[in-house]
Amino acid sequence: MTIRRRILLVGLALAAASPAARAQQATGTPGTGTAAADIAAPQDLPEIGKWMLTAQGVPSDWLGEIFEGKNLREPINVIILDEGATSAEDAKARLTAAAAKAGYPVRFGHSTGYQGSIGGRLYAQLPQGRDDAFSNNVFELDNNHGRIFGPHRMGGAYIFTAAFSREDVAPFRAVRHRYASFNQARDSFTQSLDRTTGYKVARFVNLDNALVGDPKFTTGDHDGIAVLLHAQK
Repeated sequence: MTIRRRILLVGLALAAASPAARAQQATGTPGTGTAAADIAAPQDLPEIGKWMLTAQGVPSDWLGEIFEGKNLREPINVIILDEGATSAEDAKARLTAAAAKAGYPVRFGHSTGYQGSIGGRLYAQLPQGRDDAFSNNVFELDNNHGRIFGPHRMGGAYIFTAAFSREDVAPFRAVRHRYASFNQARDSFTQSLDRTTGYKVARFVNLDNALVGDPKFTTGDHDGIAVLLHAQK
């Protein structure tokens, strides 16, 4: 077990108790809204939506995947704080370049059109290609992939959120792409950036978005924790 992996596991175990969602509705683009129960209020950060949302503003369900008899719900599991960017466009360019350097370039072959809620606003996904996502492998093979949302300006910094998941690919089966893990993809993406770029794992944020015991929905192996990456100048 690597030192970074050991630190991550300890951080997850020691993460703070669930933050209470603020008792108000966070408004996004006109005509949309996110229920208070679906918003987390982490310390020193803006309000963060717990789920990756579809274009219709509802929690994404991993394209209808049924896992252990329940519908999957896709959690936000990464937060990125950039204090070195000079503008929103610079923040996007810096993060896209860092992801590519870490082995997560933009690749085609994934569903698109998703959005995420930060600070009461809805942000469209990055990357914005017709069928693109950040991924560590081609879509025809097992891969970790994700979409990033933002940036939301907070003082002199820029905040992104992201949802990463791992899929197992079986080319010769009726169902080719199956959900495998949220935690594996989250850890791989954040540790890869930590090792190879200026985006470093800073802390672990409890978003209280692990669904346990729900009769209809599940978040698979997700533990409710988002890993926060911090980039300075």
